[in-house]
Amino acid sequence: MAIISLVNQKGGVSKSTTSVHLAYWLVVKQKKTVLLVDADSQRSSSQWVEGMEGVTIPCKVIQTPDDLLEQIPTLAADYDYVIVDGPASLSEATRAILFRSDLAVIPVQPTGVDLRSASDAMRLVKQAQSVRGGLPNVCIFLSRAVKGTKLKDEAIALLSQIQEAKLLKTVIHQKQAIADTSGQSATVWDFSGKPANDSANEYDKLFKEVMSWV
Repeated sequence: MAIISLVNQKGGVSKSTTSVHLAYWLVVKQKKTVLLVDADSQRSSSQWVEGMEGVTIPCKVIQTPDDLLEQIPTLAADYDYVIVDGPASLSEATRAILFRSDLAVIPVQPTGVDLRSASDAMRLVKQAQSVRGGLPNVCIFLSRAVKGTKLKDEAIALLSQIQEAKLLKTVIHQKQAIADTSGQSATVWDFSGKPANDSANEYDKLFKEVMSWV
């Protein structure tokens, strides 16, 4: 079993989108057993997977720090992977999640506010690593980027300087196909057309990188 969390205090950075797509990829593409834990008060990911057709992804809503600390290890024993969609805050709930995670994944948008929030998330990760003697491993990836922009290049350069975390090579670019997935309780693999196919290929590459750090 392995516990992978998506964390960042900033909302709208693709935590829920990445959590759902990663869970789907593991279940459908890798034939693994997966539990999705929704720790966000908006319950985006749990409502998303509950509306999916043709695939069942078990999901549990757990939001209090004590419940996260107590329940995640017990639940993880029954699955190959637990994916935790973290809250949009650096709260005690986020701290509890990091104390139970094998890998923390931090999605970051190429904006100044998001880059600063990634540094704040890294602070919590390092605190957990200090207490736990190394875990969780941590990696960062750039999400919702626009190809050919200076912002994207600058963000990659800045994130590359964070020595404590691995910046993944794969970038998830902004696409309408991705934006449409949550409202339709779907993933990019369910859509046709080149934009959806391009995004599916990006997610496939990203998740292969993520799994190499578990």
